[in-house]
Amino acid sequence: MTAGDITQLLEAIRRGDERAQHALYENVYQELRIIARSQRRRWTGNETLNTTALIHEAYAKLAKADGDYQNRAHFLATASRAMRHVLVNYAERSQAQKRSLPDKKFHEDVESSNTIEELLMINQLLEKLADDNPRYCRVVECRVFGGMSIEETAKALGVSAATVKRDWALLSAWLYRELSPQEEDK
Repeated sequence: MTAGDITQLLEAIRRGDERAQHALYENVYQELRIIARSQRRRWTGNETLNTTALIHEAYAKLAKADGDYQNRAHFLATASRAMRHVLVNYAERSQAQKRSLPDKKFHEDVESSNTIEELLMINQLLEKLADDNPRYCRVVECRVFGGMSIEETAKALGVSAATVKRDWALLSAWLYRELSPQEEDK
């Protein structure tokens, strides 16, 4: 299905066509699956929230939101944000659960806790960023959580590809610096 076809389905949904909602889900499911699979590879560890569960939870958020999506790119950008929220909620629940377990259990899965902590740290950085510059936050969501290209991100945000490219160069360096362990002065 082309981007134009997806946009037509989104317009039909705005008009209240329930069949269009089902058709949209069937047609974007594979794209959402690619995004979700990428996310699950990045956040290794506990597999309770698998690719399919991530897609379904994110899509449930999208369906409840009653969003006014302008086009395919806008829909996928919003899906990226929904996946971010699902992953962060999952990480917060996992972290809270670990705190309530005995020490032996708490330290069993170091890799999982490291990725959960990293995910939560990225989320905190994005919350700060959203206050200062909402566009920057959306660029990171589209690129990191949605796996969107520079061009797709630009279309979703309604800015030029050159703007996204400049933003991403700045933001990726900033994220790297913020997420890197700080060396202590000796």
